[in-house]
Amino acid sequence: MALANGSRHNTALLDTTCAPLRKYLPTKDQLREVRSLRFLGEMIFEPNLWHFNRHSVSYAFLIGTFCCFLPIPFQMVPCVLFAVWIRCNIPLAIALVWVSNPITMPPMFYATYKLGTWILGERNEVSRINLSWEWLSAQFAVVWQPLLLGSVLTGLTLGSLGFVAVRLYWRYKVSKNWSMRRLRKSLAHTIHSEAPQPAAGATHDKTDTTSRED
Repeated sequence: MALANGSRHNTALLDTTCAPLRKYLPTKDQLREVRSLRFLGEMIFEPNLWHFNRHSVSYAFLIGTFCCFLPIPFQMVPCVLFAVWIRCNIPLAIALVWVSNPITMPPMFYATYKLGTWILGERNEVSRINLSWEWLSAQFAVVWQPLLLGSVLTGLTLGSLGFVAVRLYWRYKVSKNWSMRRLRKSLAHTIHSEAPQPAAGATHDKTDTTSRED
């Protein structure tokens, strides 16, 4: 019973902590309008995939960040498939994928491309990244290896850091909350024990008086 209460308490704690994020997350109605996800039907709207807890949030950071750095179109599709498989929070994972957009993609993937060329020891052959089909068809043979390598490594590294950070933050919040609960209980016990108690003699006199009146 205590374990069940603790589990519910910890889940509620993290759910409250993540509440400010909700306004930035996609809603079910928004996801129903995404054509690339319609083949999954109602699978992605299962309640367990929308809850906030240590497992769902930490893995959402890992999966969402990793897929955000995949140099492919329709990044949401592999993101949602991974989320369903691992049972993590779908709206949070998708929100992290949305960090990669037409404005942020060029600098993000140019940085991962340069990382890939550095790891492979290759020369930097392009001055910018443009993920249009025209650009890719012309430059694919030159950029695909360093771009893919740098993107996967960056996604895994940042995703793993996000995963660890969420786990550590969750542990800190739970530990802090339990410490506060123990402190409140201790203070309540101290106040109760220090409260003035009626004297034994006064209680005895009151009893005698009552007896005489009878």
